[in-house]
Amino acid sequence: MMTTMTSVRGTRGARAQQPGSGRTAAVMTVLAALTVAGCGGSDTTDGVPSHRGNPSASRSAQPSGSPSGDLGAPAKPPVPAADGRDVGACADGDCAIAVSERVTVGFKGPAGPATLTVNEIGPNKITYTVRSGNNRSQGGASGPGQGCVTVLRDHGSSNSCGRVSTTRPAAQPGAVVILMAAGEDGTAILHIVSR
Repeated sequence: MMTTMTSVRGTRGARAQQPGSGRTAAVMTVLAALTVAGCGGSDTTDGVPSHRGNPSASRSAQPSGSPSGDLGAPAKPPVPAADGRDVGACADGDCAIAVSERVTVGFKGPAGPATLTVNEIGPNKITYTVRSGNNRSQGGASGPGQGCVTVLRDHGSSNSCGRVSTTRPAAQPGAVVILMAAGEDGTAILHIVSR
């Protein structure tokens, strides 16, 4: 869009303009400034920092399959498991691992060697058995955000199942605290905490 301004010079340098041309110029100046400002900005898109470097690592939209073209929900963050899937990391009685299949995990319990056996695992479902000395404890939960906390002591244990977090539980003196949280994708988070 191009605007033409005409001015007429009169005596002593006085300038006369056509009616409304000053207002048009002001509007055009503001629009031009806004257009330039829209081209710059921060390095974020929708609150997410842009990626630099490898083009294949850049953020791209995923097809949703919906006719409206909505991008859908963003990808979920990775499962928080400091020790990955390494069951051997639990041997000392302190670990955080991701579990997605039946497995037996050996660890140091308050009364000596102990084991946790995952009996059943699936989307939003987990059942397990803990053995320590002559004691045996079972836990199981199903549903989004569900799981169990088992506390092992020298002469017994306790269980509590229901809504749980995937964050590391607090250590308790003379006990081993076990948190097993079922995952939406069939991967559970296991925390064993003794210190």
